[in-house]
Amino acid sequence: MVEGILDLPVEKQIFYAVLGFSWTVYLWEAYLSYRQRRTYRSTTQVPQELWKIMDSETFEKSRLYQLDKSNFSFWSGLYSETEGTLILLLGGIPFMWDVAGSVMIRIGLGSEYEITQSLVFLTLATLFSAFTGLPWSVYNTFVIEEKHGFNQQTLGFFLKDTVKKFIVTQCILLPVTSLLLYIIKIGGDYFFIYAWLFTLAVSLVLVTIYADYIAPLFDKFAPLPEGELKTDIEDMAKSISFPLTKVYVVEGSKRSSHSNAYFYGFFKNKRIVLFDTLLEDYSPLNKSGEPQPEQPEREDTSNESKAKPKNKKGCNNSEILAVLGHELGHWKLGHMVKNIVISQMNSFLCFSLFAVLIGRKELFVAFGFNGSQPTLIGLMIIFQFIFSPYNELLSFCLTVLSRRFEFQADAFARSMGKASELCSALIKLNKDNLGFPVADWLFSMWHYSHPPLLERLRALGSIKQD
Repeated sequence: MVEGILDLPVEKQIFYAVLGFSWTVYLWEAYLSYRQRRTYRSTTQVPQELWKIMDSETFEKSRLYQLDKSNFSFWSGLYSETEGTLILLLGGIPFMWDVAGSVMIRIGLGSEYEITQSLVFLTLATLFSAFTGLPWSVYNTFVIEEKHGFNQQTLGFFLKDTVKKFIVTQCILLPVTSLLLYIIKIGGDYFFIYAWLFTLAVSLVLVTIYADYIAPLFDKFAPLPEGELKTDIEDMAKSISFPLTKVYVVEGSKRSSHSNAYFYGFFKNKRIVLFDTLLEDYSPLNKSGEPQPEQPEREDTSNESKAKPKNKKGCNNSEILAVLGHELGHWKLGHMVKNIVISQMNSFLCFSLFAVLIGRKELFVAFGFNGSQPTLIGLMIIFQFIFSPYNELLSFCLTVLSRRFEFQADAFARSMGKASELCSALIKLNKDNLGFPVADWLFSMWHYSHPPLLERLRALGSIKQD
């Protein structure tokens, strides 16, 4: 069989190699997911080392939630791989390019307007992707997330949000793509350097403006109210010389009860963003975000009258500070800068290799472009298909590096005296998000950019190593 493939023209060898590698990756991912689903199905009792941090009810809820997500991922992944294969086998890419060409003719433009045709092609391709992906997104949100108590959206809000995201994406994607194609065409022998510098500038601008101008189009941001938490956050930032300017609370609860926190900004203009679902005292999921009126004192006959509501979400102030101590650890240890440097080194390498490969006609012929070599199609073929093995290896290496960074950030929070609070916060967040604390070692190694809960607790000293 191998000899038969080697006897084929080089363009056919390229095509079948791309298709074969794509299915190899899919089967590998499917095997890893099978191993993890087997873990979900077989681990029905709380392991002894988790007795102190997780009750059997939460354990079972998280097991069923993750099992549902894994089953959904299997079917959506199979559909995606099958769809991609059919597009390649049936010539979907050159067909879409020809449709874009027909649109150009209708508006009175010829093939010499390649950049305009590329933008029409890109719009059609993203529309196709949006429509084929919509049913899966709806099912995930309104069946799986709804079933397990995370979805907070109505169908109308979801559809409106989807349309808004598509429009905003196109408003960014189309101008950036047109400028990139123009730079490649006029850049001469060193176009790859100019293209890399352009994408670097775009990424820095987007990171700078995202939280101030793009994210507010979808979520409401409000300053964290004055009080003890805000004062403590500012004091902690000052203690490590973090140039904090503002602290925001984002209304994430209108979409989901999942929680998060992050910081953004360059140089001396850093901002911290907390999801309202993360804040125990502000979360609308805890009955109400407003302070509750005092109740008349009554005799405690059940020993539970002063206990917190059973389903109370989020973390208390000391735990929030511990979580932020972890996030600030990423900044103090230079993890963000290191990630940017790695990303840009990779980008420069890819553009350099693209410059070498873009003139190879057989790459275009392999994917059905016999008479033309559009630059956008070349970018798609080389970056998406030809670089696929390299991208898989890089993704795994970045996952390993990310886990190392997470351990280092945890250690930084521990050095600030917040180990016990961070352990408590990690346990609460794992419970709130129904994270399953038992993972197959191979699945975890390949997929988890954050270490599993037990590994983090052991590293923090909360659980003794067996």
